[in-house]
Amino acid sequence: MTTILLRKGALTRQAILEHAARMASRVGLEGLTPDEMRRHAAAYRDRHGIPACDPLVEGVGPILAEIRRRFVDTVVKPALAAPRGEKRVRALFERWIEWPRSSGLAGCMFVALATELDDQPGPVRERLVQSQKDWLDVIANCVRTAVVEGDFRKEVDPEQFAHELYGIMLANHHAVRLLRDRKGVERTRRGFERLLEDARARPKARS
Repeated sequence: MTTILLRKGALTRQAILEHAARMASRVGLEGLTPDEMRRHAAAYRDRHGIPACDPLVEGVGPILAEIRRRFVDTVVKPALAAPRGEKRVRALFERWIEWPRSSGLAGCMFVALATELDDQPGPVRERLVQSQKDWLDVIANCVRTAVVEGDFRKEVDPEQFAHELYGIMLANHHAVRLLRDRKGVERTRRGFERLLEDARARPKARS
């Protein structure tokens, strides 16, 4: 019986965090009111007859962790399952550009939180910074693999590639979410293709 209650408690906590992540995507972390979240938690527990669980007492850190978990499961893991080389780099891009839709959140939470937390020092900002550094490392490592596979030139700078791709995706967010540019995604794809073209290994000239 204790094991069942613990399992239900864990499920309750996950459900509350998922709800909190959806709310944060609309109103930001600062817009989350603990009272409203606790009312949601209480209603959820009452409907399912499960024990009390309030992850908000831990602060907003668990909410950020939930958003990161979604990103890893939705973008990173499926992309890394693609074949090594350029195909994997392309898979990262395709999964990334679909992230705002597939995440179930309102837009890209990482961009929204970066704007919200960029000048607010503290542990939550540090977690966000680390998560973005980890993502840049994933991109750079996939580029290194593409170099090893012979898809990209040996002179390609993986960190520079990751930096430029990140910039392209930030521009995509701005064009699609703020400007409502109908050609925003198309422009983003063209920018990515140019980045790939510049990185590709050149065919060896015939002697």
